[in-house]
Amino acid sequence: MDERLQPFEDKMKKTMGNLGEEFSGIRAGRANPHVLDKIRVDYYGAPTPIQQVANVSVPEPRIIQIQPWEPNMVKEIEKAILTSEIGINPTNDGKLIRLVFPELTEERRKELSKDVKKKGENAKVAIRNIRRDAIDSLKKLSKQDDISEDQIKDLEDMAQKLTDKYIAEVDKAVEEKTKEVMTV
Repeated sequence: MDERLQPFEDKMKKTMGNLGEEFSGIRAGRANPHVLDKIRVDYYGAPTPIQQVANVSVPEPRIIQIQPWEPNMVKEIEKAILTSEIGINPTNDGKLIRLVFPELTEERRKELSKDVKKKGENAKVAIRNIRRDAIDSLKKLSKQDDISEDQIKDLEDMAQKLTDKYIAEVDKAVEEKTKEVMTV
């Protein structure tokens, strides 16, 4: 890999990382503690991730159990979950909070798979934009430095191969997540 293309590959890797994060937030009928990743609770005035103020576990496939380390955090965590967009009402017994994930309907599964595909398309667009930026920077390079047109062409081919590689990774990730969402 040419060092002139390295910053663009790094951006493509970040795009894949972002896609992975977005996919971890999509629940597929099974309890996944990652749905709580973006939720913050007010912990003595500081917005703090739930995982830093409580023990989060999955005792059964469709239940997430949250046990705060401080009993006074139960109400704060419950409030944060209710105001979040995960769409599940927490139940609490004073010490524990439970999130029970309902079985997904076929219609909801189809909606989620469309969402997965849309997020995948957005990632592909981002990767193609990175390729465009790479090719633009290579064209500027050809005007400034003493690089032959053949070398520029080779670098452009490398940029295209890099793009193809990451587009294939996006397709594979979308396929896996869609399969997970559609599995009953």
